Amino acid sequence: MESVANPDTTFWITAAGIFCLLVLSGFFSGSETALTAASRGKLRSMADRGSGGASTALDLKEDNERLIGGILLGNNLVNILATSLATALFTSLFGDSGVALATLVMTLLVLIFSEVLPKTYSINDPETAAARSAPIIGPFITVLSPIVAVIRAIVRFVLWLFGMKIDPDSMLSVREEIVGALQIGHSEGIVEKEDRDRLLGALDLGDRMVDEIMLHRSQIEMIDSADAPEAIVTQVLASAYTRLPVFREEPENIIGVVHAKDVLREMDRLLRQAKSVEGGLAEFQVLDIAKEPYFVPETTTLDDQMREFLRRHTHFALVVDEYGALEGLITLEDILEEIVGEITDEFDEEEAQSVLPDEAGNYLIDGAMTIRDLNRATDWTLPDEEANTIAGLVIHEAQTIPEQGQVFSFHGFRFEVVTREQNRLTQLKIRPL
Repeated sequence: MESVANPDTTFWITAAGIFCLLVLSGFFSGSETALTAASRGKLRSMADRGSGGASTALDLKEDNERLIGGILLGNNLVNILATSLATALFTSLFGDSGVALATLVMTLLVLIFSEVLPKTYSINDPETAAARSAPIIGPFITVLSPIVAVIRAIVRFVLWLFGMKIDPDSMLSVREEIVGALQIGHSEGIVEKEDRDRLLGALDLGDRMVDEIMLHRSQIEMIDSADAPEAIVTQVLASAYTRLPVFREEPENIIGVVHAKDVLREMDRLLRQAKSVEGGLAEFQVLDIAKEPYFVPETTTLDDQMREFLRRHTHFALVVDEYGALEGLITLEDILEEIVGEITDEFDEEEAQSVLPDEAGNYLIDGAMTIRDLNRATDWTLPDEEANTIAGLVIHEAQTIPEQGQVFSFHGFRFEVVTREQNRLTQLKIRPL
């Protein structure tokens, strides 16, 4: 009787041990999935609302290599121990065939209850699962950390032998996470295109320079300080802009910036003092009300320039190159348009640029339109590393200034030069191939 009772007792003890090890294995697997998939932003939000588990999860995610190493070590230990116990149990019950049976049974149990089930649960709500498991998994990581440190050293040495270096702090940047989430959300219809473009525009300010969006010097409306007062006043009142640069002798020599309101205030003062309109106009001197011009280098990022505009309480800057030559001008409105899109008022001219295809699928585009604006309007991915405008891209790829009617194909698109004025490509017809 004693020889029969002992195997029964051993069987149940071993089976209970295997069950506990499978539960522990499932906990390790679920924790791994939860802690790696959990968003840092959501965990931080939960921690700010008083969740201690979320705060612990954030601490654990600070060293992902240590976290993953500890979880995998613990998971493999319990899986191997559970498999060994199952093999011994089935061998004692079924002899040599017990090894194959133990392998089959343990594979199914580990796959279903220790891998798929806990990971499916964790991935459904990783932040909540991470907050629940972090306080429990934390002590395991701490206890196993010396062994994990040795394993990390061995792994790095082996990778070093193959010429690979591991950066312990390397991880997907927060910016890339946001960009990826926005792109996925837009492709799935969760995020509207306009919302995506605004957020991506704000994120890109630190990577783009003022020369990419500035108004080129050839398009700047200026005031000649030598012009007659009446001509200057007429020009200011007729202009669609409120701020106009003032030059002396040549357009490159900017000596001031005039605001339309200052002109009106000065004229009001002079006309009240003068006996006639002609007398008031004769006393008008544009340089008396011109403000000192604000120059910025063309390599300034849009993010830095916006901060400078806000700090200086100004909206207008002249862009110069490394030699101090005038390149163009930029306003605070130009930068804001990179985030919210085109801003127009009753004085702005109607934009003739169309981003709608004709019946043949061709887009008639102004050559001065920026590649970024076209990409945003059409969801294309034309490169803008070598050129800012569509015309500039065609000239760069053609390695020459194309003639009217010439056709090119590159980057998966067909480009046809519709009109050319001197050396400028003013209109292009574009069609995806």
